[in-house]
Amino acid sequence: MDNIKRICLWSGPRNISTALMYSFAQRSDTKVFDEPLYAYYLSNHPEAHQYHPGAEDILSTMENNGAEVVNMMLRNNEKPVLFFKHMTHHLLSLNRDFMKNTINVILTRDPKDMLPSFDKVIENPTINDVGYSLHTELLNYFQDNEIPFSVLDSKKVLLNPEKTLKKLCEFANIPFETNMLSWIPQKRKEDGIWAKYWYDNVHKSSGFLKYKTKQEQFPNHLKPLLNECLPHYKELLQHTI
Repeated sequence: MDNIKRICLWSGPRNISTALMYSFAQRSDTKVFDEPLYAYYLSNHPEAHQYHPGAEDILSTMENNGAEVVNMMLRNNEKPVLFFKHMTHHLLSLNRDFMKNTINVILTRDPKDMLPSFDKVIENPTINDVGYSLHTELLNYFQDNEIPFSVLDSKKVLLNPEKTLKKLCEFANIPFETNMLSWIPQKRKEDGIWAKYWYDNVHKSSGFLKYKTKQEQFPNHLKPLLNECLPHYKELLQHTI
C-alpha cells in the first residue's frame, strides 16, 4: 500500500456526517467523497430502492458495483488524505477485507435525537434503516480482526468540535487544521445528487451547529424502535473519543 490516508467514516443517517465531510473538505491536503456505495446499496436492496428519494438518479449516475467502488477507494491517490463518507447500511454483504487498509471511524448519534429527524424523510424506519445494530456488528468485526477503529458521538463533536477533531486527526495520524472548524455556507461540488433531499441545513451552515436538546415530545410510534436502538448506542458510547 502507498502512504495515502484513506479515512472511511461509517455513519448512520441524519447524523453530522455531511458536516464532517465539509470539515475535511476545508483541509489543504484532502479530497472528500460523498457516499460512493449508495448506488450499490440501492441496486441490491429492492425495498430501499422504492422509498429512497432520488433513487433512480443515484442508480443512473453512480457506480452500482460495490467491488468497483472499493477498488476506486484503494487506488485513488489524488490527495494525501482521502475522506470517504459512508452510510454503514450501504455495505450490505460487501467483503469487508478492504477495511484493513483504511482508517475506520464509526459515527453515531443518540437515537432520541436521530429517529424523529429521519422519520420526517423516510416514514416508519426499521433498525436496518438507521444503522445502530449494523454499527455494533461493524465494531465487533473490527475487534475480531484487530483492526484499529475510532467512534465519534455527534453530541460530543457539536459540544466541542475543536477538541474532538484534534483527537480524530491524532487517530488518523494527520495534523489538525483550524480551517476544519468553518466553511462558506454553500453547496459543494462533491455533494451527492441526493443533497436536495437531505442537506438543506448544512448548506446554510458555516460550521458545526451548537448542540440543542430537542424540545418536541418523542413520537410514540418510534418508541419500539428507540428501545431496539438504545442498547447498541450505549455499547458504541463505551468506545467514543
